[in-house]
Amino acid sequence: MSPHFRAYTFVDRITAVQPGIRARGTYAIPAALKEFSGSLVAEATGQLAAWSALAAVDFKSRPVAGIAGLVEMLAPVRPGDTLELAAEIESVDVDAIAYGGTATVNGSPVLRLHHCVGPMLPVEDFDDPQALRDHYALLCGTGSPPGGFGGVPDLPYAQTRHEPGQFICANLQVPTAAPLFYDHFPRKPVFPGTLLMRSKLQLVAALAAEIPLPHAARAWQLQSVTDMKLRAFIEPGELLELQARVSEVAGDIATIAVESRRGKRLAGAATVTLVCARTDSSGLVRFRRTRRTPPPHAVA
Repeated sequence: MSPHFRAYTFVDRITAVQPGIRARGTYAIPAALKEFSGSLVAEATGQLAAWSALAAVDFKSRPVAGIAGLVEMLAPVRPGDTLELAAEIESVDVDAIAYGGTATVNGSPVLRLHHCVGPMLPVEDFDDPQALRDHYALLCGTGSPPGGFGGVPDLPYAQTRHEPGQFICANLQVPTAAPLFYDHFPRKPVFPGTLLMRSKLQLVAALAAEIPLPHAARAWQLQSVTDMKLRAFIEPGELLELQARVSEVAGDIATIAVESRRGKRLAGAATVTLVCARTDSSGLVRFRRTRRTPPPHAVA
């Protein structure tokens, strides 16, 4: 079977859609995977929005990269889970898209996207328009056979500079070839921004382990990513410099700035917010919410 629509595609079925307005869909995470990161959940939600946008403009242009105002990381997911995806399109035309979305598992939200904006670029530069039409029809009908995704390649980074509890810099070598490029994208391979963010969050995790905890706190917990911007296409084989730097630690909240560079040129940036995990009297970990994150809400 062709790896196209299986190597880095995270919508198995579209269960309801109003092109350019909203969409609902599902994705069954293969049980054989070792993990399925929150970054890939964000990718799945964005891909559902992309299908709605593609249909709205008759597959003439597609969303590529852009800005995410806020990504709420609410809970981890596990191989074998089924993502229930929802996307709300605020506006779309052949030039740009604005949207938000939610991913849930068994009715409980695991991720929310807010205020996402991206350019719409010519489909023919990235993929075969007819192949996209055909796959969209399959998703809206019987659905795509699950289980095609085999995981992402190992992306180890090499630490270059480090001041414990303050910052970590590292080099990331983008692979010259990988199955994911069959989907992202067949005619113009681009390293996914969601995988770039996954690597940055790994740096954040290493840095967070060094930040002193307030009294009675067990660990720092990832809460959200804000102002995430991708400024350039990353091509196969490129060498990137990643940096995670503590901006502020105030009580139960730590803010970390992350960025990626191609040489001296900024390729992407974001702000990561961590909160403290504490143990209550029942021995269960609870995560303290703050006013910086909107309260839970239902998606229509």
